[in-house]
Amino acid sequence: MSAPVLKLDDARASKAAPAAEVVAFRAPKAPSPLQKRAGDVLNWATTTLVPPLVVLTLLLLFWELVCSRPGSSLPPPSQVVTDTWELIVNPFYDRGGLDKGLFWHLLASLQRVALGYAIAVVVGVAFGVLVGQSTWAMRGLDPIFQILRTVPPLAWLPLALAAFRDGQPSAIFVIFITSVWPIIINTAVGIRNIPTDYSNVAKVIRLNGFEYFTKIMIPAAAPYIFTGLRIGIGLSWLAIVAAEMLIGGVGIGFFIWDAWNSSNISDIILALVYVGVVGFILDRIVAFIAGAVTRGTANA
Repeated sequence: MSAPVLKLDDARASKAAPAAEVVAFRAPKAPSPLQKRAGDVLNWATTTLVPPLVVLTLLLLFWELVCSRPGSSLPPPSQVVTDTWELIVNPFYDRGGLDKGLFWHLLASLQRVALGYAIAVVVGVAFGVLVGQSTWAMRGLDPIFQILRTVPPLAWLPLALAAFRDGQPSAIFVIFITSVWPIIINTAVGIRNIPTDYSNVAKVIRLNGFEYFTKIMIPAAAPYIFTGLRIGIGLSWLAIVAAEMLIGGVGIGFFIWDAWNSSNISDIILALVYVGVVGFILDRIVAFIAGAVTRGTANA
């Protein structure tokens, strides 16, 4: 009997490797909203919060080492905290007269700044629009503005006291006269830089003067205007501290001057920290409003 003959296909099948197992890979799971928020917070902390904290820590350490030596004229940070602890933990006390916590001094200064700055905004934007729109107004007023803006803020105080015969309106006037110039100049620059195409479009759609002012002019010049407003708020805060040192009464400037007369250097340092923090907050508030109004086109 002859041996069975294997077919070629059967021989290949017998030698073929077993079929490979298919492994399914799962797609990576998308992070939850909470995880995304936590990642954003962590990224913000590492890029924005940590660097200034590190620098501040190094500066405080350097200050502590330098001023802890015998004969130092300035107290180290540890002594400042010890000397001013009651002012730090109890800023709301009011024992009558001028004996008040730092909150009330800051509040009095902020009220003066708010009034003087508000007047400067109205006057500054109005004159800026006039100078920016009118060639004759620019030629006549711009040189005067450029001269007056170089006068130091405190140089206006004696004149204000002679005119108003009271410290409160005099301080408000100093704030106004200090902060109005950057608002005028930046507004005028913004108005002069409005593209001529905008004016042509306004003529085509027949906008009246008020509509052109509100819908074309102010939105187009808003980045420049808010740049002036940010400069103005900083100058306002600088001016009120200096003015209050001379006019007296409740205010952070008076608190600093009174602490100097009493040789309380630690109180002065604490007040300067508060002044810096409040000034930073004021600038951030104006910057936030600028970003919201101009949709990010103003400088942050």
